[in-house]
Amino acid sequence: MRWTDRVRREGVRGTGGGGRYHRNVAWDLEGFERSLGDRAASTRRAYVGDVAAFVEWASRGSVTGPAEVDRLGLRRYLAYLGTRRYARATVARKAAALRAYFAWCHRHGTTGSDPAAGLSAPAPASRLPRVLNGDEVAALLDGERRSATGVARHVRLRDDAVLEVLYGAGLRVAELSGLDVGDADLSRRTLRVVGKGDKERVVLVHAQAARAVAAWLRDGRPVMAASGQAGEAMFVNARGRRLGVRDVRRIVDRRSPVPLHPHALRHTFATHLLDGGADLRVVQELLGHASLTTTQVYTHVSKERLLTVYGGTHPRA
Repeated sequence: MRWTDRVRREGVRGTGGGGRYHRNVAWDLEGFERSLGDRAASTRRAYVGDVAAFVEWASRGSVTGPAEVDRLGLRRYLAYLGTRRYARATVARKAAALRAYFAWCHRHGTTGSDPAAGLSAPAPASRLPRVLNGDEVAALLDGERRSATGVARHVRLRDDAVLEVLYGAGLRVAELSGLDVGDADLSRRTLRVVGKGDKERVVLVHAQAARAVAAWLRDGRPVMAASGQAGEAMFVNARGRRLGVRDVRRIVDRRSPVPLHPHALRHTFATHLLDGGADLRVVQELLGHASLTTTQVYTHVSKERLLTVYGGTHPRA
């Protein structure tokens, strides 16, 4: 009996997060994890967890190793995930993890063929990112306009610098959190950023952002980093430690006049550059995208903005 038939007959249930690694030597998930050494730590964790979830699901159908897996079984697994109401983006990531795993197995002779070659999953739903208009950006960055009563000056200086850099350089929140004092060259208005996959890039900041960072480093950081726990971190929280992702979210919540995710500032940065005539490859470099395809989503955003303006202003629209 094929293992896929056993799985269907026995009505096995899978896990959502993968849990601990499956310790069956035949699957060798630890070896697979080592093969992902050039990928970001978050990607390695996600891929190994995704494959571990599949191993548990398949093992309940008496599958003992990757050599017993066929393409039909993989497709049934992805269909099973769909019935469990996983987001399409999550299923797509799990399919990518399985492709990486079985390609690795095939290279090492564990399987006679690669059952996951070309394995596809439903494409994630196309969702245009939130983009702020000029007034919303001004309201966010202008601390005097927003209610800042009771906020200490050094906290205001930090918040100003954080928001100016997020919008002015288009950084991911994790990239901003990872900045050290030595990463800033304010005379040249540049920041050295470590992005996904530990790839470094140099980004530009405008004069206002450079002034905000300089004021924070000169007058704000010495106060908030007095505990000595910050190390070389450029931005610190109220406990004197490196600013975390949740800290950034609280800053945005405190200053934004509308509900807003911090990543929206990165979307806004890219879209405003394209609206102003910037070349797509320049925007790709500034954002740190490995593929131009990732950056192209912002061209769709700009087209939507143009259509909105056209529809609202042209007499015959």
